[in-house]
Amino acid sequence: MFFVNILNNIKKYSFLTKQLVMRDFKVKYKRSVLGVFWSILYPLLTMAVMAVVFSQMFKFQVEGVNYLVYLLTGLVMFNYFSEASSGAMASVVTNFQLINKVYIPKYIFPLSKTLFVGINFLLTLIPLLLMILFTGSGETKCIINIYYLLLPFAYLCLFMFTLGMGFILSTISIFFRDMFYIYGVITMLWTYLTPIFYDITMLDPWVQGLMKLNPLYNFIDFTRVIILHGTMPSAHSFFMCLALSVPVLLIGMIVFKKNQDKFIYYV
Repeated sequence: MFFVNILNNIKKYSFLTKQLVMRDFKVKYKRSVLGVFWSILYPLLTMAVMAVVFSQMFKFQVEGVNYLVYLLTGLVMFNYFSEASSGAMASVVTNFQLINKVYIPKYIFPLSKTLFVGINFLLTLIPLLLMILFTGSGETKCIINIYYLLLPFAYLCLFMFTLGMGFILSTISIFFRDMFYIYGVITMLWTYLTPIFYDITMLDPWVQGLMKLNPLYNFIDFTRVIILHGTMPSAHSFFMCLALSVPVLLIGMIVFKKNQDKFIYYV
């Protein structure tokens, strides 16, 4: 009944969710010359900088695959998680004036922020597609195949995990404002603990085992298996993606629901 009520409220307040997403777009791209085009250009520029730093200066390479596609695949997925979870964390605090005036299910705010960044994420898949089509040669050339139809599964798991983390973080940040600063350090550490620009096989086996518990590693690896190797992910990969996303979403919803009535006293 708890989850049914949440789903019913999401449907009931779908118009408000759309308005919040549209507002975020207007605020983000206000007075920007390139506007939404930055969603496509930014990951390309970031990838170019990281490619020069790690492939040329530090000589990082991943044998047998297109390093640019390898790098951009991890980059766009991690950037989505980082931006969406940070935005969701602050969403309740930044909307306190609206919360104080009218009754609104408060989980609408983390949800709308996660959806807004999700739309930007879909736009960043355009430069990834361009990299797939126009870079690489020989054995490093990526070939679009039928397994690409499985990519939405990885993106859905990433969305569920991010939304669950957004619920948890937004709840913590209401009562503990230092979380805004601490989370910046956590995401920076998380960046290096996720094989975005390096190959996990460089590490000792016991370190690899620990890193494979990282949810973002599993979502990114699922995607790379399809894009870079043109094969179907293993049943274990499917299981890990679900096992690391669905419980986090459910826990986040429960934690948020149990504490949301107290938010009014702290925002």
